[in-house]
Amino acid sequence: MLKGKKIILGVTGSIAAYKAVEILRELKRLRAEVQVIMTKSATSFVTPLTFQTLSQRRVAIDLFSPSPELVIPHLSLSQEASLILIAPATANIIGKIASGLADDLLSTTVMAASTPVLVAPAMNTKMYKNPIVKLNIEKLRGYGYKIISPEYGKLASLAEGKGRLASISKIIKEVTRTLKVKEDLKGTTLLITAGCTQEPIDPLRFISNYSSGKMGYCLASSARDRGAKVRLISGPTHLFPPEGVKVIYVKTAQQMKSAVLSHFKKADLVIKAAAVADYRPRQVRKAKIKKSTPFFSLELERTPDILEELGKQKKDKLLIGFAAETEDLVKNAKIKLKEKNLDLIVANDLTLKGSGMGSDTNIAKLLFKDGTMINLPRMKKEELAEKILDQIKKLRAKRGGRK
Repeated sequence: MLKGKKIILGVTGSIAAYKAVEILRELKRLRAEVQVIMTKSATSFVTPLTFQTLSQRRVAIDLFSPSPELVIPHLSLSQEASLILIAPATANIIGKIASGLADDLLSTTVMAASTPVLVAPAMNTKMYKNPIVKLNIEKLRGYGYKIISPEYGKLASLAEGKGRLASISKIIKEVTRTLKVKEDLKGTTLLITAGCTQEPIDPLRFISNYSSGKMGYCLASSARDRGAKVRLISGPTHLFPPEGVKVIYVKTAQQMKSAVLSHFKKADLVIKAAAVADYRPRQVRKAKIKKSTPFFSLELERTPDILEELGKQKKDKLLIGFAAETEDLVKNAKIKLKEKNLDLIVANDLTLKGSGMGSDTNIAKLLFKDGTMINLPRMKKEELAEKILDQIKKLRAKRGGRK
């Protein structure tokens, strides 16, 4: 959702500084690039090493500390940022900014910034209600700064009142709103399949394919970032599960069919990116097959056609499939598109370099029910995932917003 966005997270000397760690984790989960600036007071509450480890960037603290990366720190940082978020913001930093004072790295960076600045106050209730603090907050609003108002609750002093740092979800929502991040799949439930299946021969061996699951995992991450609720049914893979996505692991085609059908009714649309084995051994040996003869025959039978079954049941749901071919790509993709009752099929030629299973890139053709075809150049699977979701958005719009 925040991929490519450069965010400065300003952390000041409030007991709520520990919550900035979770804010950083959430921004990183959403793929933002985060540079943390801490005031010296903030380092008394959380160590810079904590933020450095999570952000994978050196934490900026001292205005005058020489840095090989930053010639003029406050100017370099402010010019690169898409947004500055100060969370938690103390009465001190609010007063400085409102008065135009710049005597440390965070305040000078804010003064030099032309990007949006979000301020999330956190302090004792009496301080928050102080007329000077209230006036300074109103000044910031008047200057165009966005204030993320604190919440009512129990404070560090054990008293209750308004002054508690806004919830992390509220802060992140304001960040995405300010950056105009698209959430065009919000309120939509996606069912996505990914990876290969493994059809056992005996306790040690199985039939499978080269699918890594990367395409399905990229689709799941991108759909999540665009606001969708995602259920990912994954065959065996070495990939880490995407955060914020419910993953259901399966091994065989039959297990995948059962999992898909159990979640199908609750899904608004389905993307079948998994490479399900077409055949499985008719008989699974209970003991290891010994190497006793120079030749060995294996009798195979068809696995269940999950996509065909979904095509019969889909009704108003959108159904997207994939076609990986080594010859007659368009012809075979069109046949599959029609026979499986798909709305869109993503076809790729496995003979092309940088296309298909196991690769980080793909070269795809998008074929639609109405005969339209879009040819896409080689691109990373993350980029292709966005292209596919863009087309899904258009398909939903043509249906008048129906899910």
